[in-house]
Amino acid sequence: MRIETDISLDPTLGCGQAHRWRKQADGSWQGVIGRSCVTLRQTKDGFECEGDAPRSAVEKYFRTGDDLPTIIADISARDPYVAGLSERCPGLRILRQPEWECLATYVLATNVNVKRIAKMVESVCDLFGTDLGARRAFPTPKQILDGKERIGECRLGFREERFLLLAQRAEDGDVDVKALEELPYEELTQSLMGIKGVGPKVADCVALFGYGRLEAFPVDVRIQKVMEARYGVSGSYKAVAARGRKMFGPYAGYAQEFLYHSEFI
Repeated sequence: MRIETDISLDPTLGCGQAHRWRKQADGSWQGVIGRSCVTLRQTKDGFECEGDAPRSAVEKYFRTGDDLPTIIADISARDPYVAGLSERCPGLRILRQPEWECLATYVLATNVNVKRIAKMVESVCDLFGTDLGARRAFPTPKQILDGKERIGECRLGFREERFLLLAQRAEDGDVDVKALEELPYEELTQSLMGIKGVGPKVADCVALFGYGRLEAFPVDVRIQKVMEARYGVSGSYKAVAARGRKMFGPYAGYAQEFLYHSEFI
């Protein structure tokens, strides 16, 4: 399957927004989209996708309907520094990950580096997920609960309890990830923060990467440093995130992604 879109796989899949992608020795990327294991290869006008994922699922995951030039032009017009970063890293796209997978993943992604997050996520998939051949799918809440006696094998540490609680609430319908999709940004993040293990940063990450709220501006230690050093913005999470959203408007999430990786671009 050929997907024609203005995307660069390396920065998009290697920037830490999703945690199940592995770069292969030949330069391709192997990962899982929904319940399909896929291998992607960059082409001049997009990428080739090998695997049984439906085209619609691949296009949704990579947000191919977004007008990337318009998005980049908007945030670039607001700040010359971000404009320079975007020029040096063309084709970076925000992904649209499955809501449940994104939420459960980011509940694990607290007080830990990207490499460790990927290891925990993969251990959860290997233990509970449906076998797809080369890889396993991200497990459903029921799959996790059915095998919860073995959760210790995943070595999740203090995250174990909140991960199981999330699975139980999702299975009971107390956390309805599809219903959350209907909420506007502010209500969505507030609802997400009602889940144990979800603070404002995780809520913003899930809003951005799982629910497509491109106005979200997640703030971690790296973004705090950049915002203070570059723009003189400091203070609480709420203050810095609000300033980021105000500065960069409806596509603040894209600006955040460039700023997050500014030292590598």
